[in-house]
Amino acid sequence: MAEFVYPPVIAVARTMFKALDLRLDVDGSDHVPRRGGAVLVSNHIGYLDFVFAGFAARPAKRLVRFMAKESVFRHRVSGPLMRGMKHIPVDRAQGEGAFDQAVKALRDGQIVGVFPEATISPSFTLQKFKSGAARMAQEAGVPLLPMALWGTQRLWTKGRKRDFGRNHFPVTIRVGEPIEASSEEYAMRLTRRLRARMEELLDAAQRAYPARPRGPEDTWWLPAHLGGSAPPPARTAG
Repeated sequence: MAEFVYPPVIAVARTMFKALDLRLDVDGSDHVPRRGGAVLVSNHIGYLDFVFAGFAARPAKRLVRFMAKESVFRHRVSGPLMRGMKHIPVDRAQGEGAFDQAVKALRDGQIVGVFPEATISPSFTLQKFKSGAARMAQEAGVPLLPMALWGTQRLWTKGRKRDFGRNHFPVTIRVGEPIEASSEEYAMRLTRRLRARMEELLDAAQRAYPARPRGPEDTWWLPAHLGGSAPPPARTAG
């Protein structure tokens, strides 16, 4: 199927990377399958995460169809772009339609991108995962592709003004080996395995990150366990 919108948007994103002089460190792109379906699963720390998660699939010449909240598709600017790139709208009150659409895309050989935390993590640590990514991978018979992003929160995140200055911000991306999503495994157990692997990837991305806060007022983008002033993770029952 011809792609008239996605390639130009990628070109604009690459131009933005150069204009901002971002220092991208991508490792593990070779794990992205060159053909066939897969559920790409990433942590969520900034509004531009889908741009960088999708960028990691470019060496494999793959386009990622991200699942995003329906309101983004209703916006007069982002809506036509999201629809043109064949992303998948999610109505959080009735998610069955989005789930079915994602499974169909996976069975058609597409890569579907999912943020299993469902929202940006204010602590910049992994929050509780929803099981949808695991369930759709099981139903479609495709692997899960774990990923971790770090540094994207410094560009634009919840509760902070966006910073699109030429600050040479590093952005670290780590992609793990595909995880088989057997239908014999309980979805929640598979989700726990996925989260544990993403925790390892996030730790690796943070350890590889070359920048440190420029002073006490610049510790906001580091989680508390790394000496930063981001709010601590929310406690969850169980």
